[in-house]
Amino acid sequence: MPAPPTPAHEALGVVSLPERVRSPWWELGRRLLAALAILVGTVLLVYLDRDGYVDGNDPTGKITLLDAIYYTTVTLSTTGYGDIAPVSDAARTINAFVITPARIAFLVLLIGTTLEVLASQGREMFRVARWRKHMGHHVVVVGYGTKGRSAVDTLVRNGLDREAVVVVDPSGVALQDAHADGLAVVTGDATRRNVLRRAGVAEADQIIITTDSDASNVLATLTVRQLNPDAWIVAAVREQENAPLMKQSGANSVITSSDAVGRLLGLSSLSPTLGSVMEDLLTYGHGLEVAERELLVSEVGRPPQSLPDQVIAVVRDEKVYRYFDPVVSLLARGDRLVVVRASRELPWAPRPGTHDEDLASDHED
Repeated sequence: MPAPPTPAHEALGVVSLPERVRSPWWELGRRLLAALAILVGTVLLVYLDRDGYVDGNDPTGKITLLDAIYYTTVTLSTTGYGDIAPVSDAARTINAFVITPARIAFLVLLIGTTLEVLASQGREMFRVARWRKHMGHHVVVVGYGTKGRSAVDTLVRNGLDREAVVVVDPSGVALQDAHADGLAVVTGDATRRNVLRRAGVAEADQIIITTDSDASNVLATLTVRQLNPDAWIVAAVREQENAPLMKQSGANSVITSSDAVGRLLGLSSLSPTLGSVMEDLLTYGHGLEVAERELLVSEVGRPPQSLPDQVIAVVRDEKVYRYFDPVVSLLARGDRLVVVRASRELPWAPRPGTHDEDLASDHED
């Protein structure tokens, strides 16, 4: 028994952008307004060039504005000229302002759907071409399951535009979910080079790889690194033993999902309070958050423990030091801080850098 044909939107490597959802009445009104604009424009053309027309039913041969309207409506509606033609002004007025608009509305309703289907492919090609023209320095998310959706949600909540995110996933369910979230999707296997090229991996700044298979993640990481040697790649693995292989494949950062979940479960079992605090740190939008920020001028030369934020690490010369490391006993210009702070700025805990303070990176030594 032959396999059923593959739907067009599930073809491998096809870019699919989220549809703009509009009311059917809005679509119908837009088409009717377009038809009216064509009608009015043609009437003006005929009337301005009225010396080039002759009215066989008018002994004077002059073309009035009413004649121009009548000629235009009959012509645009493809009615043509038969053996029966309106002669009186009343008949022409009824034909121009009642019968012809009704005929146009009927034609729009009758063939509008057909025209929409015929034009949809070309319109989609135009949208994809325009999308590619503006795409660059974006984020590619491979796999749009629970981890992929959470990663995108975190990026968007921290200021990334949804139009700067591209999802790569072979699943039709992922396609629907990503479109519902307003994201562009490339449907296909991320281990295939042509699929990743369609997602613009070569021009992306960051790639997040979160499929459910460690083997697929490793192969996708290898392929991405070949296409873009400079991209920052964050990959997830289910088993800790696969983390070194992921690093060797080219991932800059590797997150072990099973170990992280297991550690959180163990902490919650030993100390429910500690478990709730850890869960709070991992939950965006309320309570506590872990964040990275720049150093302020007023903080230069101070020990990390003296800052209002709870500093847990200092980034210096692209290396991460714990707050108690002697190397960072005093903060210096160029440092970046990894802190634990309130998720939302509170009156009693103002967030540094949000009240026009000078950043240390903006001042020369």
